[in-house]
Amino acid sequence: MTELDKGPTGRRRGRGARERILRASQQLFREQGIGGTGMDQLCAEAGVSKRTAYQHFAGKDELVAEYLRRFDPSVLSGVFDRADLTPRERILAAFDVAPTTPLCPYIATAVELHDPEHPASQYARDYKRAVAVRLADAAREAGAADPQQLGEQLALLIDGAAARTRVINADAFPTAAAVAAVLLDNAITAGDAR
Repeated sequence: MTELDKGPTGRRRGRGARERILRASQQLFREQGIGGTGMDQLCAEAGVSKRTAYQHFAGKDELVAEYLRRFDPSVLSGVFDRADLTPRERILAAFDVAPTTPLCPYIATAVELHDPEHPASQYARDYKRAVAVRLADAAREAGAADPQQLGEQLALLIDGAAARTRVINADAFPTAAAVAAVLLDNAITAGDAR
């Protein structure tokens, strides 16, 4: 940060405040959890006043929902929109997650909030449903006998691998990918038999 970015009191100017708040929320919510992060700490990390934070977000609930929206608003487009992969390869690419990736922010948020009506819980639920739909669409393209069921099974495998990786501190995604390949191949064979 240069001196031009600072106001007369030495604090950062308002320009870019929303982005700084969101960056700080991504860091702090991941490291400390939503409940463990107070607005005072978040504002200090972002270099903004609480007044500025509340000008951009009506409250912490709105900030948490926007925090989730920023992760993947297009629902795994880096996987499902790849034209260079077959539908089967796209499905298996969804399991190609770096072992250092922290627990899925959607799962972590829903677990921590305990409120199914919280805007962030609703967003997490919608996102998880959208992942299952994208998996089902790819399964349909691959020729699966029951693409909706397979999409739900594969979504469950992804979420289970994310949780298991976090709990046992070891990468569970390779095993989940192997199970996914078996499910996928069985579903495609059953679809071919029709």
